[in-house]
Amino acid sequence: MKQLRVYLDTSVIGGVFDEEFTVWTNKLFTEIKEGKFKPCISAIVNSEIEKAPDEVKDFLSELLPECEILEVNNDCLSLRDEYLKNNILSRKYMDDALHVAVASVSKCDIIVSWNFKHIVHYDKIALYNAVNRVNGYKDIFINSPAEVIDYEE
Repeated sequence: MKQLRVYLDTSVIGGVFDEEFTVWTNKLFTEIKEGKFKPCISAIVNSEIEKAPDEVKDFLSELLPECEILEVNNDCLSLRDEYLKNNILSRKYMDDALHVAVASVSKCDIIVSWNFKHIVHYDKIALYNAVNRVNGYKDIFINSPAEVIDYEE
């Protein structure tokens, strides 16, 4: 079975310690450790984690050796700008658009996020993928951890 490359945004790292999301997030990280998913993060995650509690920073530090670190390059910035130009998000939330752009440009299979307002939302997903297609990138699945974990016993 192919190991899926899964882009983890900052909300998923913090979700380990969020009572509302901990069950699904911990199951996701168990499956990562079992080799089902290859975790991918970017410098955006590292930057956003700097403002997080120490336990979140420590968790990311432990996860880093397993992660593929994705480059934020000019292609990513251009795709982010296309998302903004198409009014998917405002400039205020450009880092959320950049998460999607980095994962798309880097050809990740899935973006996993708890950000239901700016990333994991049916109308945003359709718009991100429409812009991706126009700009020569493939569609990307965008899901919450609850939607990608295995429920089989």
